[in-house]
Amino acid sequence: MATGDSAGAQPAKTQLRVGRLVKAHGLKGAFKLELYTDDPDGRFVPGSTFTLQVPESSPWHGRELTVREFRWMNSHPVVFFEGVDDRTAAEELVKAILWIDQDTEAAPAEDDAWYDHQLVGLDVVRDGVVIGRVARVDHFPAQDLLIVKPTGDDREVLVPFVSAIVPEVDIAAGRVVVTPPSGLFEDLPAEPDDEPAPTADDATDDDATDETPAAAIDRED
Repeated sequence: MATGDSAGAQPAKTQLRVGRLVKAHGLKGAFKLELYTDDPDGRFVPGSTFTLQVPESSPWHGRELTVREFRWMNSHPVVFFEGVDDRTAAEELVKAILWIDQDTEAAPAEDDAWYDHQLVGLDVVRDGVVIGRVARVDHFPAQDLLIVKPTGDDREVLVPFVSAIVPEVDIAAGRVVVTPPSGLFEDLPAEPDDEPAPTADDATDDDATDETPAAAIDRED
């Protein structure tokens, strides 16, 4: 929540990731999109503006993109932006991630969507027991990760933020429920050797019962 004089205070802002520019499409500056939103037709209306996540070395660093046109082509989302008029310009933006500003006090418009600030600080619960707390959220093109600080441990555990591993997020109760695979939060026990190491007695027994003479080895010319 923003601080300061309430009469002139502006709502605090956070950012929501909504898509990634996967590849240039055609010759007129279009992109194929990877969507991180359940409402692409609502997010990508003409005039919508996005903040770009690109490397600092990119000429597009610190700039914004405004949607010129959004359409579906063979069930794939395709978007055009103002100022990106050819394939050469589009190639400079491939892999860029698109973000939008949202009021922190507003609830996300989509199901199963939360802002980072809503998740940070939540208890992490497994089998009814609190095992840690969400320290932060890291965003990557492939998926988001909850960075969890286990209770009484200085490690950071990277938990993929997918429904199979994080089936429940309860903001009101202040917790996320996890069903992690074995080894994610604890080290797996070492597997025992398949066969015990031979002992001196084993070697003696073998020598005593082996009555077959060793075969001669021919030396090749």
